[in-house]
Amino acid sequence: MHMADALLSPAVGATMWAATAGTIACCAKKVKDDLDDRKVPLMGVLGAFVFAVQMINFTIPGTGSSGHLGGGMLLAILLGPAAALITMASVLTVQALFFADGGLLALGSNIFNLGAMPCFVAYPLIYRKIAGVAPSRRRILVGSLLAAVAGLQLGAFGVVLETTFSEISELPLGTFALLMQPIHLVIGVVEGLVTAAVVTFVWQARPEVIAASVRPGGSGSWRGVLTALAVATGLTAGCLSWFTSAHPDGLEWAVSRVTGSAEFAGPEGSLHSGLAGLQSRTSIFPDYGFRKQEAEQEPASADAGTSIAGLVGGLLTLLLSGLVGLLLKKRPRSP
Repeated sequence: MHMADALLSPAVGATMWAATAGTIACCAKKVKDDLDDRKVPLMGVLGAFVFAVQMINFTIPGTGSSGHLGGGMLLAILLGPAAALITMASVLTVQALFFADGGLLALGSNIFNLGAMPCFVAYPLIYRKIAGVAPSRRRILVGSLLAAVAGLQLGAFGVVLETTFSEISELPLGTFALLMQPIHLVIGVVEGLVTAAVVTFVWQARPEVIAASVRPGGSGSWRGVLTALAVATGLTAGCLSWFTSAHPDGLEWAVSRVTGSAEFAGPEGSLHSGLAGLQSRTSIFPDYGFRKQEAEQEPASADAGTSIAGLVGGLLTLLLSGLVGLLLKKRPRSP
């Protein structure tokens, strides 16, 4: 559900950038005041994990489409909404700058749709109401499913509205929405199941990590949780990413059903072309592989390129998310 710049007008893109920047600024203040210092490493590792799982598109049978996990709900449950949005912003920034996944003009929209919607609407209004302050396995499952579906539905509708308000595409509001919402309903169910599995694992290992827990602290090391997530990140980015679906994702599929092509040719204005040129220069692994101008690669080398891109991207995200957490972490007050 990463929007490309071709779908957005400069006015809508700038508006979403401003709204997202303001939200992130509020989150930064909240994190600086409240973040448990022990969760700073978790921000980095979870950011890398979300980067890795977003690389994998799974086929949606009978549609010719695919979907990938968003990760916003998982981050909100384990980090709290404010730290989750900052971590999601780190993930999407690394993707846009270094992998040409999502546009630079659209970065504000993508952070808002994939981050703010699940973190500040679906998480507090649905997940926390269901899971409560003393979650159980069943409550986590039900809450994760419903909240993930709601978060993706809101994000998908945000894409529809932002595209419609931009008025630079031939995507009718009603038709576009009728394609976007059902396909992201299926994706939301899968995301909810995966979120529930990861949250249940963490909850059983370290209950105090869960943001909604009544226990704000806890003794002992989080090394086991961090190690397990780091190993899962490496395996996902380095190996499972080979098996990503070749079908277009939900957004590309919806666009293609209306226009006949998943590639949408946007305006050729100076801002769009300038940002496209900038992105082409910063992208070290465009589309999560080696640069196309390099020599033709064998299939095994293509897999190697995907693995290297995933591992490098995970590391960059870990460093960026962890660095932001370190900069914002609560400083001890003077006596």
